[in-house]
Amino acid sequence: MQISENWLREWVNPALSSQQLSHQLTMAGLEVDALQPVAPPFDNVVVGEVVSVEAHPQADRLRVTSVNVGQEHHLPIVCGAPNVRVGLKVVVAMLGAKLPNGLEIKRAKLRGVDSFGMLCAAQELGLSPETEGLLELPEDAPVGKNIREYLQLDDNTMEFGITPNRGDCLSVLGMAREVAAFNGLSLTWPQLNPAIENCPERVEVSLKSEACPRYLGRIIKGISPNAPSPDWLVRKLARSGIASLGAVVDVTNYVLLELGQPMHAFDLSKIEGGIIVRQAKKGEKLTLLNQQSIELREDSLLIADHKKPLALAGIMGGNDSAVSDETVDILLESAFFQPLALAGKARSYGLHTDSSHRFERGVDFNLQRQAIERATQLILKIAGGSAGQIVEETLKEALPTRLPITLRISKIKQVLGFDLDKSQVETMLLALGMQLHSNEQGWTVTAPSYRFDISIEVDLIEELARLYGYDNIPTQKPQFSLELANKAEAISTQQIKEAMLGLGYQEAITFSFVDPKIQQVLAPQVATLNLANPLSSELSAMRTTLWAGLLSAVAYNQNRQQNRVRLFEVGSRFIPQKDGSLTQEMMLAGVITGEVLPEAWANKSAAIDFFDIKGNVESILALTGTSDTVSFKSAQHAALHTGQTAAIIDEQQNVIGYVGKLHPQVQQSLELQGAVFVFELLLAPLLSTKVPKFSELSRFPMVRRDIAVVLDATIQASDVLQTARQAGAELLQNVWLFDVYQGTGIAEGKRSLAIGTHWQRHDRTLQDEEIKAGVQAIVDALQKQHNAVLR
Repeated sequence: MQISENWLREWVNPALSSQQLSHQLTMAGLEVDALQPVAPPFDNVVVGEVVSVEAHPQADRLRVTSVNVGQEHHLPIVCGAPNVRVGLKVVVAMLGAKLPNGLEIKRAKLRGVDSFGMLCAAQELGLSPETEGLLELPEDAPVGKNIREYLQLDDNTMEFGITPNRGDCLSVLGMAREVAAFNGLSLTWPQLNPAIENCPERVEVSLKSEACPRYLGRIIKGISPNAPSPDWLVRKLARSGIASLGAVVDVTNYVLLELGQPMHAFDLSKIEGGIIVRQAKKGEKLTLLNQQSIELREDSLLIADHKKPLALAGIMGGNDSAVSDETVDILLESAFFQPLALAGKARSYGLHTDSSHRFERGVDFNLQRQAIERATQLILKIAGGSAGQIVEETLKEALPTRLPITLRISKIKQVLGFDLDKSQVETMLLALGMQLHSNEQGWTVTAPSYRFDISIEVDLIEELARLYGYDNIPTQKPQFSLELANKAEAISTQQIKEAMLGLGYQEAITFSFVDPKIQQVLAPQVATLNLANPLSSELSAMRTTLWAGLLSAVAYNQNRQQNRVRLFEVGSRFIPQKDGSLTQEMMLAGVITGEVLPEAWANKSAAIDFFDIKGNVESILALTGTSDTVSFKSAQHAALHTGQTAAIIDEQQNVIGYVGKLHPQVQQSLELQGAVFVFELLLAPLLSTKVPKFSELSRFPMVRRDIAVVLDATIQASDVLQTARQAGAELLQNVWLFDVYQGTGIAEGKRSLAIGTHWQRHDRTLQDEEIKAGVQAIVDALQKQHNAVLR
C-alpha cells in the first residue's frame, strides 16, 4: 500500500520527522518499504499568470510573454511552449532559481529579447517523465505563491509492506490509528455531515448468501457526468499510485484509501429491478471492467439485478453497468463480505484488485454506513446531484462476532518477561480501541470490529509488546544454577559403536521384520510373533535375534564376491511372553567371516577363529569396565557349533549373551561360505560402567613368578585364574594365562596351563620369603579346588 505522508498527517501529526515516523511504524510491524519525496529539490519557483502574449520579432516559434508573479512589475519572459496563452496560470522559475536538472535561471537574451525567468513544464520540475507544453494550473491558483507550497510538493510517498493479518491498516485511517496509539494523540476526522435525502427513489436489496451479511445502497440522481475531480483529490490518488478516472470513480477510490472500505458505483439506468446478492448460476457469464469476459463458477458471489449479473462481488464490477461519461444517475454500493468466502476467488479468475486485497483480509463490518455517507458527501460536492435514502440489508446472525478475551497479568509477565503496570496496560489497550472490563486476575477485553487478527490472549500481549516498543523491552540475562547433578558412570551407545568401528566392523541396519524360516533355524526354542499384515512373506515375523538380519547381509555380500565381512548392529529384539505381552530388548550383535586381516603383501593369510571374535567381545567389555566381572562359560546353543560356543555371564550369574561359531548345518541352510562367527549380548549391562579409581604407582620393584599346573582338560582357564587371584591376596598385582599344552608328557584328558604372576608392595621391597609364600598359597588353592598338580 502507498499513501501520501501529508495525507496521513492530516489525520494525526506527531512531532516526528519523516524518517522517525517511518522507523516507528516499521518497529510497530508496519514496515515502511520506501519513503520517496514526491518532487526533487528546487527553489524560487512560484505561481504566475500570463498577462500578454506577443510574437517574437525574430523567431516564429517563440513568444514574448508578460507574466504577473505578484510583484510590482510584470516579468517579460520568452517562451516557446505551444499552449501559452493569456490568462493561463503557470509555473514560473524566477531569476536565481535552481531546477532539478541542474539549470540555474539567469537573465538571458533570446534572439535579441531579454527574458527574466522561465515558464516551466512538469518535466522540468521532475514531476513527470514526459510532458508536452507548460504545466497548467487551476484558474484559482494564487499568483505569487510558492509552487512547492501550492502543490504540496514538500511531501513523501510512504510505501508499506502490510502483512496479511493487518488488513485494518490498508487505509489512511488504519495507519493513523496506529500512529495515534503510539504517540498518545487523537485522530482529526474529516467533517462528515449526513447527506440531505431529497431524492425519493430507493433501491430494493435482497441478500441470498451469508457471504454478504451487510449491504448498503444509495441512489444519487442528477450528477454532472463530466465534472472534473478537484486537484487535491487527483493529487492524493496519484501519490497513492491511482490514476484519475472521473469524479465518481475517483471518489470511490478515495474512500477506499481513506477509510479502507471498497465501494462501487453502478449506472442506475443499467440496473433492471433491484439488487440481489447471490451465488452465481452455472453457465452465467460476465464482462468485467478490464474487458475480461469470464464464465462464472457456482461458488462465486455475485451482485446482480433481477435479470443479469452486475459485478463479481468484492472483486470487480461489470463493464455493462459501469459509470461512463453519459451517466447522470448512479447507485452507490457499500458492503461487507466474509473474508473466507472471498479468499482465493480473485486469483482463481486471474485477478487481484484493491477491493479483493482488502476483503480477503477483513474489512471493518461496522464501517459501511460511514463510508457511503463520506462518498455521498464528496460526490455531491464535486459532481452535484441529489441523494436518496440509504437502503441497508443485514443478516445479523452471519456478521462476525467479537468474543471477550481474558487477559491475565501473570500471563503478560510470563510471555514478555517483565512486569507492566496495570494502568499502563489499560492505557495501551484503550488507545488500540479495545473495550475493557477489569477483574482480579486482569481484564476481559473485546477487540474492535476492524481487528480480525485478535482472538486469543497472546494476540493482546503481542499488541502490548508492540505499543511498549520492542526496543524498550529490557534485556535480562537468563538465570541458572551451576550445581552439577549426580550422574551415574556410563558410556553411550555411540561410544560402543565407535569402538566396534575401531575393531574393523561396519555398522548394519536391518529390518525388525525377518523371514520366519531363518528365525526358526537360528532360535527354534523361542516363540515368534508373526505379523497380521506383513510387507511380504520374507518379512512376516518380528525378530527374536539380530543374527537373522546380519547373516542375511553376510550372504548378500558373499554372493557379490565379498569374502571378508565384519558387520555389527545395535537394535531391538522382540520376545513374546507367556502372558501375551511382548518384551523389547536392545541388543549388540556382530558377525565375522573370512580372513583376520585384509589381503595385502605385508599381511599373513590366516582364517578367523573363535578367539578372534571372543577378543572383540572382550574389547567391548574392557571399554565398559566390566571385563573383570563378566565371564565366558562353555555352553550349548541351537545355532552354534558345539565346543566353540560360550555363554557370556555377568557377576550375578545371568546369561547376557552368546558368542561362538555358526553350526555347519545352520551355515549350509543359510547358504553361507566358510566359517562364520557371531556374538549377541544385551546392551543395557554394557552402558553402566565402574567409576575409575586412582591407584598410586609403586616405587618398589615388581617380581614375576610363573606357575605351571596339570589338571583336567575340562576345567576352564578362567576358573583357574579366578582361584589364583583370590589366593594371591593383596600382594598379587596381576595374573594371566600365557601357555596351554597338551601332548607328550601329559596324560590323556589332562592339559598344562602356564600362569604368569606379578607381585609387589607399595610401601617396601618384597622379601623372597613373602613371594614364595604367595606362590605356594596359589598352588595349594589350585590343588584343593581343581585337583591341580604342580608340573
